[in-house]
Formats: sequence, structure tokens, C-alpha cells
Amino acid sequence: MEKILSKHLTMKTITSIAFGIIITFSLNAQNKKTKDLNAIKSMCGCFEVTFNFAETFQYSKDSLYKGSKSKTDKGLEWAQLVVDEKDKVSIQHILQVGNPSKPHIVKHWRQDWLFENTNFYTFDSNNNWLYETKSKPSVKGQWTQKVYQVDDSPRYEGSATWVHVDGKSFWENTTPAPLPRREKTTRSDYNLMIRGNRHEITDNGWVHDQDNEKIVRENGKKDMLLAKEKGYNTYVKVDDSKCQAAADWWKEHQGKWALVRNKWDEVFGRNANLSLEAKVDNKALYKHLFSEDYTQENDIAKVIESFVKK
Repeated sequence: MEKILSKHLTMKTITSIAFGIIITFSLNAQNKKTKDLNAIKSMCGCFEVTFNFAETFQYSKDSLYKGSKSKTDKGLEWAQLVVDEKDKVSIQHILQVGNPSKPHIVKHWRQDWLFENTNFYTFDSNNNWLYETKSKPSVKGQWTQKVYQVDDSPRYEGSATWVHVDGKSFWENTTPAPLPRREKTTRSDYNLMIRGNRHEITDNGWVHDQDNEKIVRENGKKDMLLAKEKGYNTYVKVDDSKCQAAADWWKEHQGKWALVRNKWDEVFGRNANLSLEAKVDNKALYKHLFSEDYTQENDIAKVIESFVKK
């Protein structure tokens, strides 16, 4: 009897310990995820932004090759929290430039953060994105950052783990992307950028640190590295009142852009390779959607659909 009781207690103790380990593991995972969400959402608010880009190394065999000039721009950027869910955070960036008394407002990029996402649109080149799915184990604990153009069409996305160590919080990933807008209108000698992105939260805001490669991609040929580029964009937090004009603009226009996002969600939900026209009626998509001619759901859906190649 004593042996049986002893065995029973031992099994009970083992079960209790195992249960305790499970609870501890679960709590640690929840605490980690909370830290991740806090880091992501700390990128919201009003920021003084400095954009810095410099071409660092050149690999062209053309002796007449001219690299891009170093570029520095500044402005105020309002980062508006659009979606705040346990597995998804969406942040809309709005640029505010010019005379502070009468600033110019530009709907800028958007970043969505999805927890343990398995669906990806990976940029290939020349306005083509390849749809792929990843296994759940391969993205466990990771966040996908999906970055969108000013018209909410896709740019690039990648999955990685937020790291919180030695007082630092950062996320980094390398992924293919289209040419940035600063190069798209001036360069045609490459058609793909491999973006090394690092987002690090700082005491006064955050930093977008980039190590980029300019790539020439042609069917049937090995990718050719043309040049490398360093990007260092600083976001310094300032009082929200400085971005009041951008915040007011968003309140006025958010309904329209919700319709735009909904249509794109429907397109992405087809889970198939995506190819987009560069122009329709001799205008890029953002020029259509920035126009006051497109405010109704049907009109917005039609113009976006006109850019999707069948």
C-alpha cells in the first residue's frame, strides 16, 4: 500500500511539475509577444524623420557607370495606428512637409505586422510577385512585416523574430523589393533591390537601418550585383501636435483608404501569383487613386482591377 501511495504521489508530482512547465512556457511566450507588440506600436505617433541613402560599393563592368548621388531628406511623419489586434498591427505613414503653417500632406507607405503569417507575396522583378506559403513551424514566433506602396499596392515583405536583448528591441530581415521611388524615376539599369531591413526601437523613437543590393535580374541568367547601398533613416519622436495637419487629413480621408485596402485584401486573397500594370490610361495607380474622382467603392475596385494582369 505504501509503495502504491508513493508511486501515486510521484506521478502526481511529475504531472504537477510538467503542468507548471507548460504554464511557465505559455506565460513566457505571452510576455514575449507583448514585448513584440509594444515595440511595433511604439513606431506610431509623430516623428521628425531624416532619410539618408548613399551608394557604397559599385560592381558594374561598365567604365562609364555613374552611381546614385547620396541623398538626404527631412520631414515630419505621422504614423497612424489603423489596426490593433493580437495577431495584426497596421500602421499608416503620412508625410507632412513644407511650410508648417500650411503644410503639404502626402499619403506615404504602410506597414502591416502579422504574427506567424504563412502567406507571402515575394517580389520577383518587373512588377511581378510570386505567391508562396510557408509551414507553420518555419514562422513560429515570428512577425511578418508587409510593406505597401502609397496606393496600398504591394512592395515587399519578410518574416523574422523580434529580439529583445541587452536593452535593445529590434527586428531584421532580408527580402527582394521593387526599386524605391527615389530611384524608379532616375534609374533603369537595375530592376530589383535586395533589402536588408533592421528596425530598432531607440530611447527617442526608432531607426530603419538598411543594407541594400541593386540587382539586375533576367530570365535564364544569374542575378548580377550592380551596386550596394546604405540607408539610415531616423525617426525622432516629437509632440503629436506637430503632426496635427497630417492627423486631421487622415481623419478626413480614412474612409476612402479603407475601401482601397479592402479591395487589395480581396486581390491578395486569391492566393495566386500577381502581376501589375505599370500604367493604365498612361497614369500610375497612385495618380488614379489620389484623384478625387475615386471615392466610391465600385470605382475604386474597378481601377485597381484594371491594373491586375489576368
